[in-house]
Amino acid sequence: MHKTLIHLACAMLAGANGAAAAAGYPEKPVRLLVGFSAGGSADVSARAIAKKLGELLGTTIVIDNRGGAGGSVAAQLVAVARPDGYTLLWGSVGALTINQILEKNLPYNTETAFAPVGLTLTFCNALIARQDSPVHSVAQLIALAREKPGELNYGTQGIGSAGYLSGELLKSMTGTRFTHVPYKGASEILTAVISGELQTSFISATSAGSLRNRIRVLAVTSLNRDPSLPDVPSMSEAGVKNYDATFWYGLLAPAGTPVAIVNHLNRHLRTALADAETTRPVQAQGLNPSPSSPQEYAARIRADYAKWKKVIGGA
Repeated sequence: MHKTLIHLACAMLAGANGAAAAAGYPEKPVRLLVGFSAGGSADVSARAIAKKLGELLGTTIVIDNRGGAGGSVAAQLVAVARPDGYTLLWGSVGALTINQILEKNLPYNTETAFAPVGLTLTFCNALIARQDSPVHSVAQLIALAREKPGELNYGTQGIGSAGYLSGELLKSMTGTRFTHVPYKGASEILTAVISGELQTSFISATSAGSLRNRIRVLAVTSLNRDPSLPDVPSMSEAGVKNYDATFWYGLLAPAGTPVAIVNHLNRHLRTALADAETTRPVQAQGLNPSPSSPQEYAARIRADYAKWKKVIGGA
């Protein structure tokens, strides 16, 4: 009984300290680390949401681009930062789940290093083929792959990229064999598809939409249709039931950040994501506002880790 009272008192004290910390938060600028260079979708989306979030919080959110290792450099810096709400991470699927699977000596554990604040934006890829390809549907592509196992190739920006994950999930769910061919960038992949060097590939939905006069878009990789390509079926609609290769960005703090601060950030983050003027430019890039609670975001990270580990665990 005595020990129970002590534990209860400690819990109440911790809660009081956390509430006190949140009461004056924020009292200075907040640093938001982005694990990719300026100009890309991660950076542009982080800046758009951070600007509005800062206004709502009554402070400035300073973007700190720390590219490298697929976002892991930035994640590591936040993992060891002081848990006071003044150092945050613009997290990605790669840094928080895929690198956990592929990298043997990653210096942080996503499950224990971070306090998820909330999911922010989701996006998908599009499965494409050459405009004059004999393949007109996902079903035809799968049938051809089964007829010629290993002879069809698909290009991506390397192991662990969104395109690679999309392709590996397709192979896993359909029992087909495609040959993976890595390229340096999206422009090289598109050139290879258009020239016939590649039979198929996965590229961003917005890129696919802007090139429909030169390529054939077979499906999008999200569970449901994507707003940027409303007339294109999802992979699930196209016959690969429950296929879902949706990717995301989210906001996280270091583990140990007071719950009151995490909830305070989440509340204003949701408001920022609901602001049409704020989200319009990111939606133009194929990024869809997807607010969540901290608990929902934590569950999403765990579920995606389990999912991708099953698909690429042996990569």
